[in-house]
Amino acid sequence: MKRRGEKIGWIGGWLGGFGWLALLSVIWLFQNKISEGMIGLAVFIVAIIVISMTAPWKYPNIKYWKLMLPIYLLFFSTIILSIYLYGGLETIGLKWTSVFFIIPGLIPLVTAGNRTWNSSAKQDDSPTKAN
Repeated sequence: MKRRGEKIGWIGGWLGGFGWLALLSVIWLFQNKISEGMIGLAVFIVAIIVISMTAPWKYPNIKYWKLMLPIYLLFFSTIILSIYLYGGLETIGLKWTSVFFIIPGLIPLVTAGNRTWNSSAKQDDSPTKAN
């Protein structure tokens, strides 16, 4: 399978980004917060579907930022939902300024956003220049 590492990176990276939600949902279920746990697990399943549906090898000519946008929107919605289900920012010990910790998570939009699956393949196939 060609470019297997990139495919594993896409799927594994995004699943890793949503892994906290699955763990938090299981904790909620053990705490007998059934509705919160089920909502969290349902959103995690939706995340798996969205990650699979927006895989760049399925849309080789679409820029990565367009493929990442639905996942990022779901990701940020999930953060907001979990804060709400947990009881608010004060309950978990955060302030509104904590939102700035999210900024580094947006780096992939800048670093890879304008690439496409096909443009990445062309860069990988290009011969290296020997000096």
